[in-house]
Amino acid sequence: MRTKVKLIHGTDGITVEADLVELAQKHVIDYAGKWKEQLKLHGQEDKFWDWEFKLQSMINKQPNREGYAVEYESDTQGLMLIETQMHGSRLSEGKRLIYVDGIASAPWNREIIQSPPQFKGVGTALLAFARNRSIELGYEGRVGLHSLPGAEEFYDRQGMIDLGEDEDYDDLVYFEYGVRRFLEERSQG
Repeated sequence: MRTKVKLIHGTDGITVEADLVELAQKHVIDYAGKWKEQLKLHGQEDKFWDWEFKLQSMINKQPNREGYAVEYESDTQGLMLIETQMHGSRLSEGKRLIYVDGIASAPWNREIIQSPPQFKGVGTALLAFARNRSIELGYEGRVGLHSLPGAEEFYDRQGMIDLGEDEDYDDLVYFEYGVRRFLEERSQG
């Protein structure tokens, strides 16, 4: 599986075409070798995420888990883990959604670490893919996630609906894409 996505060079605004692919060991190695120390150094909230565990114990062993990576010129630019069968919408009771269990952009793509970032649009591309995957599964574009505090503004900008803190999930704010908004965006697209 290989899907083309557009990223924007942070320095000159030029759009480039990157690949969105299934998460593989290469991406986990890139995370451990190229990302992790930078995330720790800059105190990022996802610095302790274990993508090796996510790949080996979740994606490779649970058919309802899928992992994806964004690559540009063989460098891993972003990672995402989704759950496809067990989560329900809070906006549309009784309807399933894609649950984003983890989404991360490479340290050099985070404005808080590098300004300007190497690439903009990595998280946006991953979320758009999750919405399209939701369509493929018959979930009408519904996607939900719990946000780390430092990413809440990003999800607001993406047009996700803030449904407040979830006491059952470490008081992280839960966000969800509504179907109506998604269908409106697709028709304008």
